[in-house]
Amino acid sequence: MLTIENLSKTYGNKSQKAVDDLCFTVRDGEIFGFVGPNGAGKTTTIKMIASLLSPDTGRIIIDGVDNQQDLMAAKEKFSYVPDNPELFEKIRGNEYLRFMADVYRVPDGEFKERASRYLDIFDLKGDVAAPIAAYSHGMKQKIALIGALIHNPRLFILDEPMVGLDPKSSFELKKIMAELCAQGHSVFFSTHVLDVAEKICDRIAIINHGRLIALGTMDEIRGGAGKDESLEEIFLELTE
Repeated sequence: MLTIENLSKTYGNKSQKAVDDLCFTVRDGEIFGFVGPNGAGKTTTIKMIASLLSPDTGRIIIDGVDNQQDLMAAKEKFSYVPDNPELFEKIRGNEYLRFMADVYRVPDGEFKERASRYLDIFDLKGDVAAPIAAYSHGMKQKIALIGALIHNPRLFILDEPMVGLDPKSSFELKKIMAELCAQGHSVFFSTHVLDVAEKICDRIAIINHGRLIALGTMDEIRGGAGKDESLEEIFLELTE
């Protein structure tokens, strides 16, 4: 689903690379965890996958499409929800969802079905006609998630998606992630909540100073660490 080949990125004249020769693959039908300390290069990597930044070197292949060679075809394959979504606050929630459906050319019947379902799941149906400017942070996060799900993306990219969500909505989001993977789609999930990553991710990549330092299932990562430890314990040892 997603292949990262020798990806590197440096900002300005800095000698330290923000992302340094990163290589990994996200398989069809898996939740892939992407974790690292602040400044490790997670957001830079995600922005390159989402075509918001251009890499210095390397390739990003999304469902068979090189995102530097065919930008629009690649963008049709994924949705991206950042940790602090910037929305069109002067429009209403239902107008935003219609806009997202139009961007991705979602047929009207599919749009109505998905919008209704996700608005119910995230308990937002009663507020969808209100201006987004009137939404709380959690409501903005919910409408951003619904907008990202409206075209049933092949790759669902999430950067700290649980921030601002109430426990029920966090639980429902984890169920949706599992449902997408059951359809053969994939979820790229970046988070600092390591116990959540440990519980829901099929495989996990840990990066530090822009470089990949661990990759695999929890059993594989534990084997590499030589101990039966939690992801949090392994993470702290590897990133000290």
